[in-house]
Amino acid sequence: MIEVILAEGAEHSPIIPVWQEMVVGTVAFAVLCFVLMKFVFPQMEKTFKARVDAIEGGIKRAETAQAEANQLLEQYKAQLAEARTEAARIRDEARADAEGIRQDVLAKAREESDRIIAAGNEQLTAQREAIVRELRSEVGTLAVDLASKIVGEALADEARTRGTVERFIADLDTAGQR
Repeated sequence: MIEVILAEGAEHSPIIPVWQEMVVGTVAFAVLCFVLMKFVFPQMEKTFKARVDAIEGGIKRAETAQAEANQLLEQYKAQLAEARTEAARIRDEARADAEGIRQDVLAKAREESDRIIAAGNEQLTAQREAIVRELRSEVGTLAVDLASKIVGEALADEARTRGTVERFIADLDTAGQR
């Protein structure tokens, strides 16, 4: 049937192509396929592979960065907990030190107070003894003078006067102790 259409006339049918065009089209298609396969497709394959690698590498880098961030977060939390523990320990030590200092100050204050009281008591005792001695000598002298006036003779003898005064004071002491 193709031969009939070709033999009948010079008119070309739009449905059946000319064989020369078919050859040129096939050669052009083959050259185009060769160029695409030899140069374009490998380049596209490299580009796609690089893009896939970049995406996968980006994901891996993101996962690595996320893991590092999580690790740093854990380290930060651990350091924060350690710092809090250290702060609590320092606070407790400071309280203990303050209590120790307070106890030391109280002990020193008590010691100083006791020392002052003891010194005051010693001073009072010394003053009391001095006053008692002074009073004894005055009372003895007054008693001897009074007895001299009553008896009417001088009791000037020193030894006798001293003995009389001592007896009188001893009598006063025994009377005061009762």
